[in-house]
Amino acid sequence: MKTTREDVRNIAIIAHVDHGKTTLVDELLKQSGVFRVNQEVVERVMDSNDIERERGITILSKNTAVFYKGTKINIIDTPGHADFGGEVERVLKMVNGVILVVDAFEGAMPQTKFVLQKALELDLSVIVCINKIDRPEARPAEVIDEVLELLIELDASDEQLDCPFVYASAKSGYAMLDLNGEKKDMKPLFDTILNHIPAPEGDPDADTQVLISTIDYNEYVGRIGVGKVDNGSLKVNQEVALVNAHDPEKCKKVKISRLYEFDGLDKVEVAEAGIGSIVAISGISDLHIGDTLCSPEHPEPILFQKISEPTIAMHFMVNDSPLAGTEGKFVTSRHIRDRLFRELNTDVSLRVEETEDADRFKVSGRGELHLSVLIENMRREGYEFAVSKAEVIYKQDEKGRKLEPMELVYIDVPDEFSGTVIQKLSLRKGELQGMSPSGTGYTRMEFSIPSRGLIGYRGDFLTDTKGNGVMNQLFDGYAPYKGDIQYRRQGSLIAFESGESVTYGLFNAQERGNLFIGAGEKVYSGMVVGSNAKAEDIEVNVCKTKHLTNTRSSGSDDALKLTPPIVMSLEQALDFVDTDELLEVTPKHLRLRKKILDPRMRKRASINK
Repeated sequence: MKTTREDVRNIAIIAHVDHGKTTLVDELLKQSGVFRVNQEVVERVMDSNDIERERGITILSKNTAVFYKGTKINIIDTPGHADFGGEVERVLKMVNGVILVVDAFEGAMPQTKFVLQKALELDLSVIVCINKIDRPEARPAEVIDEVLELLIELDASDEQLDCPFVYASAKSGYAMLDLNGEKKDMKPLFDTILNHIPAPEGDPDADTQVLISTIDYNEYVGRIGVGKVDNGSLKVNQEVALVNAHDPEKCKKVKISRLYEFDGLDKVEVAEAGIGSIVAISGISDLHIGDTLCSPEHPEPILFQKISEPTIAMHFMVNDSPLAGTEGKFVTSRHIRDRLFRELNTDVSLRVEETEDADRFKVSGRGELHLSVLIENMRREGYEFAVSKAEVIYKQDEKGRKLEPMELVYIDVPDEFSGTVIQKLSLRKGELQGMSPSGTGYTRMEFSIPSRGLIGYRGDFLTDTKGNGVMNQLFDGYAPYKGDIQYRRQGSLIAFESGESVTYGLFNAQERGNLFIGAGEKVYSGMVVGSNAKAEDIEVNVCKTKHLTNTRSSGSDDALKLTPPIVMSLEQALDFVDTDELLEVTPKHLRLRKKILDPRMRKRASINK
């Protein structure tokens, strides 16, 4: 017999990137009394990972819980980036409703549509929170219309169309049910959650059923599965069957050794959990996302949507440059292999394949950002390795035609830059689908473009729009191959010999293009030390010193003026690297290099192409 558990609400906070989800969770935690009055709390407390804090983005979904008027509200903070869409899809299975956060100035954006569509497909109740209403350029009335249009476009039911709107400033810590209301605290949002989000339902007397929606990993206890108790109850030391709807062969008996529920930012050990509880389970080594824990007598798996397939791949390999092993702590193929396979414990959108070469691994993900976050994490942990240029993953249809992944790209730019953007994306096989004014002096454009057309484009885009453009993308399925694209129109400046760069050599080299290194840096033959404005590669000798004579002293080098080198971030280096190059990644340096270091062998390879 199904019953409703009134003392619990399960919600996910969903939104486009940077619309204020994590800041909103901060305020809900603060105002529900999770923190002491005098406690020092960092901003965006849910973004616990270093990279999340530095970039101001959420990468992994996080669970927390607050108490309000005797009701436990389980809250899941989700990522907003399309590359981490797999995280959003999964966690929505644990909740009964969502808070859709929309920026009062930017309005409904591409990822708003993606996450809202997922929520509507699962028939979840929606609360729309118009955030950042204290921005000077906020336009809440127009944004409400945009959200309603989006709901109609996505075929929302009458109940979903009748969703409540809450106006908030997460940063200032208040929410209102009406634009002219009192700017006091978050109570209006808390009350809306209790009144509008349905309490979880289930049969407490039925057999146990828990669907694992996310996996956490801890060095001490191993895999930790997080899921919602759909039916029955879960107890410590209970024997359960582990089954999976997509893998009928899977059925093994396991024991629940530890059980946790969420309370604020902590996991609290419990002896038993009932229907509607979001729990964390440790002690089961072979636990995967999509598995169901159920009673051994009636093992019935819960259906679970398949995780989106990766669209982009890179090769990770052992670093074999002349400077290999001088800066990293973990440098062997075994180290790299173990680390990549360990990542699979928590990241279900990632694929790692071994290749014929024992020192090389093919790593596939949802986008460049997805893979660059993995690379950055590894280098911070002390790994040293090399990666190739990102390539898209092709498929074939029944007729044997080559298919490639496509993206829908939404671009907001100041009017004067729209012509340049259209021209650049056309060269990359982009097709303009629509164009409309977006705010004062801005144009919004929609393109359909092959995923490979966007590889290496972000840097150009920021330069072309002088940093004022905003670009968002969404995966749009596979389509027939659109033809070849020339990625880079610049050649490389390649070091001619190994040694240490000196001012005199760099001064002569900078006439050929832009340098990536300054004086006193170790270089080797075949290393890329700069970019050439023309499309050809040029060898330069940055280690060249001036010949001394009776009339010239070495001190006259001081008069040579060097242009400051371009120091590239990881993303910029991944964008710049070409198909015949590698990026050498160490804890201290990012170095670009040719795959073939020997100039004669390189020449021979280019002739034999």
